[in-house]
Amino acid sequence: MGNQGTGPDLADRIHGGWLGRIAGNMLGKPVEQGEVWTRERIDRYLRQAAALPLTDYLPEPADAADGAVLRPEWRQCVRGRIHGSCRDDDVDYAILGLHLLETHGFGFSTEQVGDLWLLRLPYLQTFTAERAAYRNLANGLKPPLTATYDNPYQEWIGALIRADVYGWTCPGDPRRAAALARRDAVLSHTGNGVYGAMFAAALIAAAFTAPGVRDALETALAVIPASSRLARTVRRVMSLHETRLPWEETLTTVSGESAGLGWIHTVPNAAVLTAGLLYGDGDFTRTLALTVRGGLDTDSNGATAGSVAGVLTGAAAIPARWKDPLEDTVRSAVFGFDGVQISALAERTLRLATAGP
Repeated sequence: MGNQGTGPDLADRIHGGWLGRIAGNMLGKPVEQGEVWTRERIDRYLRQAAALPLTDYLPEPADAADGAVLRPEWRQCVRGRIHGSCRDDDVDYAILGLHLLETHGFGFSTEQVGDLWLLRLPYLQTFTAERAAYRNLANGLKPPLTATYDNPYQEWIGALIRADVYGWTCPGDPRRAAALARRDAVLSHTGNGVYGAMFAAALIAAAFTAPGVRDALETALAVIPASSRLARTVRRVMSLHETRLPWEETLTTVSGESAGLGWIHTVPNAAVLTAGLLYGDGDFTRTLALTVRGGLDTDSNGATAGSVAGVLTGAAAIPARWKDPLEDTVRSAVFGFDGVQISALAERTLRLATAGP
């Protein structure tokens, strides 16, 4: 468990995962609107603000027309204006997952995940598949019906963004991480939606011990069906990267192949995430920048890429420009957790990771 050789210790890697998730989420949040903020538009925005290549949080908009279509929270997420993380579901679910494991242990049931949502998470802070499952829970339905009844979002990215804590608490044990993520995911998702959560959890668990990003991706692919659309898409990105095709062309090729799934579906977002990780090649800043510049669900992808990159590098090695503005503080809609310290969340996660099954 953990990295036995030199390099960051387990505590530093888990702290790096939390910091990376929050920083990546903050980076992508202003432009999270896939049908508006295409890859081309994001790069045009950055070019106008003289911020290419992207090496820090987003600059303020150079053009008022752009400012009008940024997410309304953008003012708390741009360079020079960040004082602690702003609230977001991509971070709320990591906190809720931590609370789940602290409350019920690694033997938690899918029903207990649902009970905790009803208890700790406001309904209007849930979206797409999670909102459908929440409504089904409130109406008395039990899993797996909560995922399938009147839920058109079953393969969207929601379960994937809930998976990090299972990776952080199972360092070097991707199969166990994937099994935990699956138990959580089936509350609201099916098919590639569930595979996305399993893949993300395994990827993060593998990042603790893998020699590099590509090895972690290979390990993560082993926990999901090879014939699934998700696995085929991730492999496609990996093979294009291997041919030395430039990042832009890889994404253009793959987005053509997954056209029509929509910008919140798991599969096209996994392609953006995989490309960001591979072309970022272990460099924290480059990984975050390429993933968010890839478009689609920018804050979710930035968060997951940041989590993987943060585990690989450890908190101490993350550049200060990403860490310092976060002021070791999280805003959260999860009852009882607003204003909690990031370092405290990392310590609590470490306790679970070292407690054993």
